[in-house]
Parts: sequence; C-alpha cells; structure tokens
Amino acid sequence: MIIYNVTVNIDESIHEEWLNWIKNHIALVLATGHFTEAKLTKVLIEEEMGGTTYSIQYRAKSRTDLEDYYNNHADALRQDGLKRFADKMLAFRTELEIVDEFSVTFN
Repeated sequence: MIIYNVTVNIDESIHEEWLNWIKNHIALVLATGHFTEAKLTKVLIEEEMGGTTYSIQYRAKSRTDLEDYYNNHADALRQDGLKRFADKMLAFRTELEIVDEFSVTFN
C-alpha cells in the first residue's frame, strides 16, 4: 500500500471557501478509481507563516495505481485548485510506503 500525502497551508482569507472546496476535490480524486480511501486531517501546529495547515492522505493499493493517477488525472485536478486559490495556498506532496500496520482493541 502507498499513501499519497498532500500537505497544504491555507491563508485565513480563503480558509472556509477552501475547506468546502477540498471536500468535493477529495471525492473527485477518489472517483478516479486509483485510491481506496482518503483522510482529511488538520495539522495541530502553529505555522510561523500563519494560515492553517491540512494533510490529505490518499491510500493507493499499489505504486501502479499512483502512477496511473499521476499520468491520467493529477494535472487536471491540481489546476482547479491553483486557479481558484493561486497564491493563497502552498502545497507539497509526499509518497509513503506502508511497511506494516498495527492496531489495538481495548475492552
């Protein structure tokens, strides 16, 4: 499994608009069929540059699924956010490979 992580810092002036938009955007990314799930998380640190930071984590079954997403969908989906929010958001992407997973259940 591969996690495709997108970390985004959002300027406060567009925060609510972006938060509404990203939820629809995540649904569009999932609709490509290359990811099995996504999580939208808020980063709980105060940034020196200001704004609010989020991490969107998409889970792909394989590297091939992620590459297919890059080759067939990523550019078009990224352009929408860039057109809407331009210099009011800063994003960077990270790829993570899941080595093992652990969980615990408490009674």
